[in-house]
Amino acid sequence: MKKWLYVSTFALSLALVGCADQEEKGADKEIQKEEVAKQDEAADTSTVKKEEFQDGVDEEAFQKALASFPTTVPEKIVTTSVPLTEMLHLLEITPVGVPTSTNPIPSDFDSITKIGSPMSPDLEVISSLQTDLILGASSLQSSLDQALQGMNLPTAYLPTDSYDDLKLSFKVLGTYFDKEDKVNEILQNLVAKEKELEEQAQGKELPSVMLVIGTSDSFMVMNDKSYLGSLVERLGADNIAKSVLKAESTYSPMNLEDIVVADPYIVFVLASGDHGANEDKFKQEIEKNSAWQQLSAYKNDKIYMLDYSIFGVTSITNAETALTTIADYFYK
Repeated sequence: MKKWLYVSTFALSLALVGCADQEEKGADKEIQKEEVAKQDEAADTSTVKKEEFQDGVDEEAFQKALASFPTTVPEKIVTTSVPLTEMLHLLEITPVGVPTSTNPIPSDFDSITKIGSPMSPDLEVISSLQTDLILGASSLQSSLDQALQGMNLPTAYLPTDSYDDLKLSFKVLGTYFDKEDKVNEILQNLVAKEKELEEQAQGKELPSVMLVIGTSDSFMVMNDKSYLGSLVERLGADNIAKSVLKAESTYSPMNLEDIVVADPYIVFVLASGDHGANEDKFKQEIEKNSAWQQLSAYKNDKIYMLDYSIFGVTSITNAETALTTIADYFYK
């Protein structure tokens, strides 16, 4: 009887141990499932976060530009660039000096000291402002550095010539001055617009385009290095200055014989009486040279005059409008 009781007790113990093992294994499996679910959720969250901050800015160029700024964030900034002045305004950073320009400066900065034109600022005025940093456009760096020789004033330069330049420079300034939230807000709006326009373009053949700018004495074609050219390139259209004419300079003299052969479907003309030739002068150009009338753009009424205030000056504020306007012409 005792033997039977011992065997029964032993069997019961084994059964209980087995149940405990099963319960423990089941619990382990549940824990594993929870861990996997958490990892998947974290991965999904990470993916979303990564997608949220894909602003299209070249990381290497961004880090290089950011590294060119002083270690100590300056309190008194003078800017010699209109596009960079606009960016400072968006970031709620008030400089002590801004450029004098026919191009618009934020009205909130009307009372700020004017330091002269971007190409030849008044060095005496700049020096009197006791600035901690002169912020200028990369395109004018060599001339400004030469003018500032011997003045021992810190400088930083950012590119402002193209659409991608604007995004890069805005991100650099926002990061440097700890204004990432504002930068992300604006850049994400631009990225959203880019994606929207890309979706519109799917399945459509974008037209060949020629970009023309009026100077004081002639008209020139613009390649992809110009602001307008960078917008056209971003939208994926063919700029004949780059693809056919092989123009290496941002602005190149027009050769109508080559243009007639290239036969662009759309011609965008950037003309302003304040900055060179106006619309009337371009019409005179067409009338005096019959080659223009051979173009498909002329025959199909696809020659468009663009607003200089939107396309003649690089502007992070107007970038979304500029992209949308050009895209609308493509889809007409």
